[in-house]
Amino acid sequence: MYLGIDCGTQGTKVVILDAEQGHIRGEGYAPHALISEANGRREQDPQWWIDAFEQAYRQALAQSCIDSQAIRGIGVSGQQHGLVVLDASGAVIRPAKLWCDTETAPQNAQLLAQLGGADGCRAKLGLELATGYTLSKLLWLKQHEPEAFERIAHILLPHDYLNYWLTGAIAAEYGDASGTGYFDVRTRRWAPDVLALIAPDGRLERALPPLREAHEAVGLVRPEVAARLGLGQQVRVSSGGGDNMMGAIGTGNITDGIVTLSLGTSGTVYACTHQAPAETAGGLAAFCSSSNAWLPLICTMNLTSAANAVRQLFGFDLDQFNIQAAQAPIGCDGITLLPFLNGERVPALPDASGSMLGLNMQNLTPANLCRAVLEGTSFGLRYGLELMRAAGIEVRQVRLIGGGAKSALWRQMVADIMNAPVICPRIGEAAALGGAIQALWCDSLARGQDVSLQALCERYVELDETSALNPSPAAVKAYQTAYDLYRRRLDSLHPGA
Repeated sequence: MYLGIDCGTQGTKVVILDAEQGHIRGEGYAPHALISEANGRREQDPQWWIDAFEQAYRQALAQSCIDSQAIRGIGVSGQQHGLVVLDASGAVIRPAKLWCDTETAPQNAQLLAQLGGADGCRAKLGLELATGYTLSKLLWLKQHEPEAFERIAHILLPHDYLNYWLTGAIAAEYGDASGTGYFDVRTRRWAPDVLALIAPDGRLERALPPLREAHEAVGLVRPEVAARLGLGQQVRVSSGGGDNMMGAIGTGNITDGIVTLSLGTSGTVYACTHQAPAETAGGLAAFCSSSNAWLPLICTMNLTSAANAVRQLFGFDLDQFNIQAAQAPIGCDGITLLPFLNGERVPALPDASGSMLGLNMQNLTPANLCRAVLEGTSFGLRYGLELMRAAGIEVRQVRLIGGGAKSALWRQMVADIMNAPVICPRIGEAAALGGAIQALWCDSLARGQDVSLQALCERYVELDETSALNPSPAAVKAYQTAYDLYRRRLDSLHPGA
């Protein structure tokens, strides 16, 4: 048995994979609280992650009806970019600033300017700094909480912290590290000279964890944690990775031609490539994967969060919302929604707010507004897919995950807007499944078994053929017209975005 953990923004999910039978034996989930303020602050106490993990783990264990001693490995997926700082004793100094924290936008702009703008940043790191990356959080901490900054002994990401709690080992891996802003994605090394812009004395460089390859273990579960969880004494913890990296493994997106699209709180589009990427532009981040390759990716800040805001505005449940959206025509009778309710990462508009354009007395209906939020959020992802295609990335199939993928209407909309076949994996908790598969991979190699990650994905990632949809030529044409209008209106409010 192998445990997969996905520590996300809204909660922590746990799955137990039966490696012999080839299916999930148990699942669990527990929510997280969120520190949220109008100035863009988004933070969580790392202890909340531990508490949620234990709750979700016990749910999964109870559902599985297995002996916890049968668990041989653990793989952790975590929300990317979050800053967890520890003091010399290993204690957490302050709440973690999260990926969706936009309070650090001024610090990101300052660092981007120091690096020579977007071009200089790409030359230095292979990608462009975005608000939300870990680097700007460190500068914010120095400027706003200097006493806490002075206590920093270790700099971790959320999944690194969970690995640390499980094993006592300080470590990082290439995939999650590549989203920090102080890591060169081409050479796969830390970039200490970037950290020196914040602390010239090298103290931040000394606080960086050593890097692990994707197939390497961080260590064994600590005896006291093993006893607390009812585990054996030789449970191996794999390197883990960021949620998008582990979601790629959990959707079988480890070969060219497959694209994963996540319709979650945020929206992401990412694809695997085995060649070091050339410099990219337009918000396409050439991250490393957690499968020893690269994972070019774009992330939008607003997706189901925006859809839920519109749904709740009218007091609709999910079924009512989908019925309303389905009644409206493609293009929503001329309404365009720019859904930047939490600012936006791609395009880089951290201080933007949402806009509803093209309203008149004839088209102002609940149906049009419900559909407009689905179209507006999907158009942002369409832009990301266009960046990938422009970079030479093949798109043979889109694999949908996230809460929005449960909507047949939204799935067909994605197929038509992206002009590509779509399908959903049977197991929707892709990042947690990816963690379990990576743990199995790591444990097998450590035991001397010659097994490839590709073979494991082929066995454990099953696609739901009943969810498969192809684009409709007529709808593709209609959405192209609506997308062109979306781009024009976006440019009119945010020139050059």
